[in-house]
Amino acid sequence: MSKEYKGIVKAWEATVRKSQGFTKKRSHTIFGTMMSATVAHADDEDPSSTTTKEVLLPNGDFYTGQWLEGLPHGSGKYLWTDGCMYCGEWQKGKTTGKGRFTWPSGASYEGDFKVGYMDGIGTYTGSSGDTYKGCWVMNLKHGQGIQNYATGDCYDGEWKKGLQDGHGKYQWKSGTNYVGEWNGGIMNGNGVMNFEDGNRYDGNWEDGFPKEWDQQELFLGESLSACKISVTEVASIYPSQKACYVPGSDAGSADGRLSNYSMSSWEGSDSGVGGGFDGEGEESYYGYTNVNENLNKLRLQPAKKQGETISKGHKNYELMLNLQLGIRHSVGRPGPPLTSLDLKSSAFDPREKVWTKFPPEGSKYTVPHQSCEFRWKDYCPLVFRTLRKLFNVDPADYMISICGDDALRELSSPGKSGSFFYLTNDDRYMIKTMKKAEVKVLIRMLPAYYNHVRQFENTLVTKYFGLHCVKLTGPNQKKVRFIIMGNLFNTEYAIHRRFDLKGSSHGRITCKPESEIDASTTLKDLDLNYLFRLQRVWYQEFCRQVDRDCELLEQERVMDYSLLVGIHFRESFHRADIPTPPRTSGARTPTGLRTPTGTRTPTRNGDVDSDVVGGGAPRLSKAEIDKLVLDPSRWASIKLGMNMPARVEKTVRRDGETQLVGEPTGELYQVILTFGIIDILQDYDISKKLEHAYKSMQYDPTSISAVDPKQYSRRFRDFIFKVFVEES
Repeated sequence: MSKEYKGIVKAWEATVRKSQGFTKKRSHTIFGTMMSATVAHADDEDPSSTTTKEVLLPNGDFYTGQWLEGLPHGSGKYLWTDGCMYCGEWQKGKTTGKGRFTWPSGASYEGDFKVGYMDGIGTYTGSSGDTYKGCWVMNLKHGQGIQNYATGDCYDGEWKKGLQDGHGKYQWKSGTNYVGEWNGGIMNGNGVMNFEDGNRYDGNWEDGFPKEWDQQELFLGESLSACKISVTEVASIYPSQKACYVPGSDAGSADGRLSNYSMSSWEGSDSGVGGGFDGEGEESYYGYTNVNENLNKLRLQPAKKQGETISKGHKNYELMLNLQLGIRHSVGRPGPPLTSLDLKSSAFDPREKVWTKFPPEGSKYTVPHQSCEFRWKDYCPLVFRTLRKLFNVDPADYMISICGDDALRELSSPGKSGSFFYLTNDDRYMIKTMKKAEVKVLIRMLPAYYNHVRQFENTLVTKYFGLHCVKLTGPNQKKVRFIIMGNLFNTEYAIHRRFDLKGSSHGRITCKPESEIDASTTLKDLDLNYLFRLQRVWYQEFCRQVDRDCELLEQERVMDYSLLVGIHFRESFHRADIPTPPRTSGARTPTGLRTPTGTRTPTRNGDVDSDVVGGGAPRLSKAEIDKLVLDPSRWASIKLGMNMPARVEKTVRRDGETQLVGEPTGELYQVILTFGIIDILQDYDISKKLEHAYKSMQYDPTSISAVDPKQYSRRFRDFIFKVFVEES
């Protein structure tokens, strides 16, 4: 602990003793001499006055500096009872601007703050001596920065969410250095390692090791083993978790920790510096303007899981058993270890499939079972096995989710395509029955799909984990084809509103009475009454990824896909039922927010929309959600399209169905967004061409869904980029 800091703590303790009855006059204030300073209790002041004073707060915290309307505002210093201290600029009780935060351990941060967060350009000095100087976004290193470690190592390069990510140089104390690409704090991509003894490796890296080693490079192993990446010091508590105590308010607790505090989006500008604060005291960084008032218009009932549990006696009970037996066999079957993600073209061959017979009494390769005899087919098993590895799916967890003791759940009616949907009990996976034509499309596009999801980690297209077929015995010889995919709405947050967006207008409205619309209803383009506001970095990445994904689908001659968007309204679930504003022409303004009640996800015709399900994961309380969103260790789970803090702005249509995108009203809500591109297996085949020709004679050709893939992609992107906008 520094000599200066010890002196401050000692002076602060003396101030506390004085407030408890010690009358010995001090020769100076604890933070140095200040003109016209007075010592007062916070609850004795005139809230309308603006002054410079020393304030001893009821919980024992101490503040000295400029004070406005009962809150620190301007320049001031705040000392918490646990020894943490902030010296710098304030706006309406929050650390915003230039400042310095110190910890009792002796660690410090000096630089930019935004609404309590280390955000902007700043320098962190750890208690062990390591330092970081560079860009920050919401307490995390994000952008360009230099880290000097206590071990003597140094990293100079790009950071993302607190880890080395992008291009950078790591210099070890020994003299060895690495210059190249990083991913998640690990050497990954193209890079050059220059060893202290003169040896050198130039090539591809994967998970911190050279991707391809030959016999001449084995000597690198011993040198490489000594090159460990140093660990940075982690703060015991973040500045954003410290609150200015305000008497009679729930904003802070006795220990100075933040209680019910909300944030919108942690991303900032291209430089990694957070954006969105208007500089005039308005908390637009977190979307607070008008948010609390607007939340009063929302209501929500407790969430329930969707679907009917498939138990014994259900018409599809044996089919479920067959599916689980087949998955257990496919995933559990011994195979060579996956040493590389590079696959030969033969792995994608449409003829690459494996048939297995499952007699009830069992066989050399299968276990006895109580279902009827059936045959099981695996399509391109090596490709899907590699995809599961690419998507970080653990084989044991995968089998437990699908084949465990808990039964699958079936959505109560088929979708408009005639497909049935099944959910695993933990809501992680969805199983959809497929037509033969859809299987052919997937097999045809599988090489391009595999390369795409491998290249773009943040792709929004549906994740596929397995393609199978069950052939039942008997006179019908019925074949049932299945695709296993990720459930987009498997999230901790209850989904209050869901929209299926295509960019077309004909028939794109939910024909249901307003009173029947709830959180399980899938609304469509003409029902959409929000703009989605993303912070700049998220918005730019979103636009890039939508372009990439659409280019893939256009290249594969696929159309009729949509962007499925789930909205979780923060804090809305504990508000009273208050009617929403009246419905405007062509737009849906639901009467309330109610989560799924064990029913299907209906569309315009009452069917279950393809790939659309409700999340049935355990829901969180307001306090738990605040903790989840504010906990920096959980920010790694926030990615493009998943658990994204954002804002939505209410819109109204004034021209009915002729206006696809409504006009903004300035009414804002703080939300968590989940979204992805679904239904990517519709080929522009002869049936779609005939549909286009027929409907074009009756309706505006640009308004119908069935159009050429190139035109579909262009129209889809134009619409999506109008309803998703950059936060100003």
